Amino acid sequence: MTQFDPLADPLLAGIEMGGSKAVALVARGRRILRTRRVPTGAPRPTLEALSAQLEAWSAELGPFAGLGVASFGPIGLDRARADFGHITRTPKPGWSNVDLLGHFGARTAAPVGFDTDVAGAALAEALWGAGVGKSVVVYLTVGTGIGGGLVVDGRPVHGLVHPEMGHLRVRRASADAFAGVCPFHGDCLEGLASGPAVAARAGAPAETLDDTHPVWPVVAGQLGELAASLILTLSPQRILIGGGVGMGRPVLLPMIRAAALASLGGYVAGLTPASLSRIIRRPALGERAGPLGAIALALAAVRNPTPSRA
Repeated sequence: MTQFDPLADPLLAGIEMGGSKAVALVARGRRILRTRRVPTGAPRPTLEALSAQLEAWSAELGPFAGLGVASFGPIGLDRARADFGHITRTPKPGWSNVDLLGHFGARTAAPVGFDTDVAGAALAEALWGAGVGKSVVVYLTVGTGIGGGLVVDGRPVHGLVHPEMGHLRVRRASADAFAGVCPFHGDCLEGLASGPAVAARAGAPAETLDDTHPVWPVVAGQLGELAASLILTLSPQRILIGGGVGMGRPVLLPMIRAAALASLGGYVAGLTPASLSRIIRRPALGERAGPLGAIALALAAVRNPTPSRA
């Protein structure tokens, strides 16, 4: 049996908080040892179920070197603010102002890493997936919402708030009069190209539409505009597109690349269809990018421990 070096390959725990389900897991590196899914119901029973599972695994496998919590947002990441560690203003009923970091931090002596689910996924891809060896990696999730995580030199980026790429406004085709479904901004990218936006445009759930439906070129054009904006502002070497719409509809990727290239208008030297296909691509970790994102945050907390509160 392979022996693990606890310093090089520590036992890590992760929590991926999703809007419909939460995942608890234990791993060494990207090797997942245990996993459990819990419906994201009311906060208290959901968090207690996750904590109890981690405690059971710790009793079985030994103490965890670190814990990572990767959550749907918005979340508070400014240590100087009272909402640090909390889910802040979310449309998910009952979850606004829930103190995730306080809940899990009080139940472990291990360092805890905390960030958005998309930042965690970006970090996992930078460590073990399509972003290995790249200094600037963006992970986009396109599904019920649209979110984006940014990793630069191995660290997720946030400052005033975490990136909210899905709420940027993008240039639209002149014939597109769709009002958008975002309750905050209407026709931001999430309001125009998320799964609910596709359903509202087409009059049917996105997963029931075939690849030839006319909604897909429209959605791809808007995602291509975002990709072009990210290339111009962040200069990423990878833009990885996941999520139920992103990974579930492979026909979108070539259209997104073509729209991004058209939007850039030849401005970025050396950017060709071939090179863009290496930049805008699917996550190498697939559906494991989210859960492994929590593990990546745990590993970062072990390597660079910081106090859980300011």
